[in-house]
Amino acid sequence: MIATDVLVVGAGPVGLTAAVVLTQLGHDVVIVDGQAEGANTSRAAVVHSRTLELLEPYGVSRALDARGVHTPRFTIRDRDRLLVPVPFEGLPTRYPYTLMISQADTEAFLLARLEELGGKVLRPVQVTAIEQDGSGVTATFGDGRTLRASYLVGADGMHSLVREQSGIGFGGGTYAESFTLADVRLSGGVPDGEVILYFSPDGLVVVAPLPDGLHRIVATVDEAPREPDVAFVQRLLDTRGPEAEPAVVKEVLWGSRFRVHHRIADTYRHGRVLLAGDAAHVHSPAGGQGMNLGVEDAVKLGEALAGVLAGGPDSLLDAYAGARRPVAEKVVGLASRLTSLATANAALRPLRNAVLRFAGRLPVVRRRLAWQLSGLDRR
Repeated sequence: MIATDVLVVGAGPVGLTAAVVLTQLGHDVVIVDGQAEGANTSRAAVVHSRTLELLEPYGVSRALDARGVHTPRFTIRDRDRLLVPVPFEGLPTRYPYTLMISQADTEAFLLARLEELGGKVLRPVQVTAIEQDGSGVTATFGDGRTLRASYLVGADGMHSLVREQSGIGFGGGTYAESFTLADVRLSGGVPDGEVILYFSPDGLVVVAPLPDGLHRIVATVDEAPREPDVAFVQRLLDTRGPEAEPAVVKEVLWGSRFRVHHRIADTYRHGRVLLAGDAAHVHSPAGGQGMNLGVEDAVKLGEALAGVLAGGPDSLLDAYAGARRPVAEKVVGLASRLTSLATANAALRPLRNAVLRFAGRLPVVRRRLAWQLSGLDRR
């Protein structure tokens, strides 16, 4: 039987972050993932200011910052009408912008840092069962091997086996629409230096710059195709995006579809099992908060576990679980409000736009949104 301080299940950005934090702080970590190799596609493409601040002590932020596109403002638009501008330039942080970078790159930099610290991901390793007692957790793998850990971190996503086997509820619901996602080459139409949330009666579409001259497109549709093509993405932008100078889709490099849920785990802790990331909370992509909230979970949890393993009180883990769930509720609420505003029916559209334009002129509203979206309000 293998033995370790902490077993981390799931090697996405959240699991890798937890492993980096714990390893750098001097603890033995085993991290496993069921996939044979890391994902080379990505849903998450936004890294916010607070996330970069939290990763800075762990040697990851500089590489991310050098690779990503610095985007100094977020805007909400109805076609060509600017409703709410949210500038990040004045924020009191070393990172006064949204960093646009593919999840594949984020994972690669986190993995490189973990390996630099002497850690590695065991792949493909499927956890099939977990049992805990007063002194630790025993995990059984698909090949019959077992591992004994003092603590187990479930960072294994929305369909978390760790959460299910721990008997933790995952209350919430599912949005009626499906979401389509594509990384594309565009010409014309889209303002530079912005992450844009376009509202329209047909649904929302997010357009954001990525490295290497690409743009990320995310949109709600009744039924998304498995692999969106140029014609499909072009129709989305023609009916929801800029009108005066239309954006032209030149190429779709990658695309996918997914359903979005809004759910939060009933608790983040069950004895020696703790949850982080999508295993604990999922929500609409509006506002780009999902991976950021998960990485924040991982840093906070890693530091709490390191404290307990170094002889600190067990109450550190209760404090983590108690503090993180209200944060998730707040973020899920913001994402849901943005989604509801974006998908308001045509009859309410003029009133919604008028209210948002008025609110968008108020510095206090713009500043509050900048603090919320950047995550700095969670310092």
